[in-house]
Amino acid sequence: MKAIIPVAGVGSRLRPHTFSQPKVLLNVAGKPIIGHIMDKLIESGIDEAVIIVGYLGEMIEEYLKANYRIRLTFVTQAEQLGLAHAIHMCRPHVDEEEPLFIILGDTIFDVDLMPVLGGGVSTLGVKEVADPRRFGVAVTEGSDIKRLVEKPDQPVSNLAIVGLYFLRQAGTLFRSIDHIIEGNIRTKGEYQLTDALQHMIDGGERFTTFPVQGWYDCGKPETLLSTNEVLLRSRHTERQLPGCIVNQPVYIAESATVTNSIIGPNATIAEDAVITDSIVRNSIIGCKSQVNDIMLDRSIVGNNATLSGMGHQVNIGDFSEIRMG
Repeated sequence: MKAIIPVAGVGSRLRPHTFSQPKVLLNVAGKPIIGHIMDKLIESGIDEAVIIVGYLGEMIEEYLKANYRIRLTFVTQAEQLGLAHAIHMCRPHVDEEEPLFIILGDTIFDVDLMPVLGGGVSTLGVKEVADPRRFGVAVTEGSDIKRLVEKPDQPVSNLAIVGLYFLRQAGTLFRSIDHIIEGNIRTKGEYQLTDALQHMIDGGERFTTFPVQGWYDCGKPETLLSTNEVLLRSRHTERQLPGCIVNQPVYIAESATVTNSIIGPNATIAEDAVITDSIVRNSIIGCKSQVNDIMLDRSIVGNNATLSGMGHQVNIGDFSEIRMG
């Protein structure tokens, strides 16, 4: 089965980190966001993926080609006109008679996809949320979706659409996207996938929902750190570090060097990082970064950064150098 993964966004809420790398390459629990997604898809039987890239897309292509052997096709979305427009650009690479799975590239999820992909009915992943105004939501009757609303000003449902879409036949979706693009039907200025799906529902396509409890947002620094914390519970390492204290759960790459330090809980230390005389907890330290004589909590340090002094919380991007006396 084929999956479409849109990853063309700029990731402005994660600056300064996304000035130098795409959001989906940010490290969470020892692996880029897109790596967690690809692992889950392959585990679920997906053997081909169309990746929609844009900003710094060549970095995503390089990472995926180096680490995954499934068939990959890359489509560039030069102009951000909405999710439906991005999906529409993949049409030449999709068999319209076959089923299709779409997953948004900034969402790490933990759900059994086998029943979803084999169910034979179009279905959307949903999760109950306290504030549905930030999401597209599904209004249901029984087990069926009757209406989809993109970021409603007045809440009409608390079932947020979490970015997992299974379509039993791709061609029906593409024809609905044709309808909204040709009619210039936009919501909040963009061609929305929810509008295309609503057109399918209005035309008689049955949609159900499936619950996604394990849904981890990586769109902001605070949610990136909370996702790191959750994933470390099942993805921690057990490295022995002489002269150090390790408070699990943590991920410490084999190539990282840690001396005279306290690491964890909930800390990720990426490849070739060097940590000396420091306390690092609830934080992510990027590849080849150096952290010396400092205490960090709820912090994100990018790749190739140097940080030393007596700070407590930082959010610095790649190739930065900060010394705090």
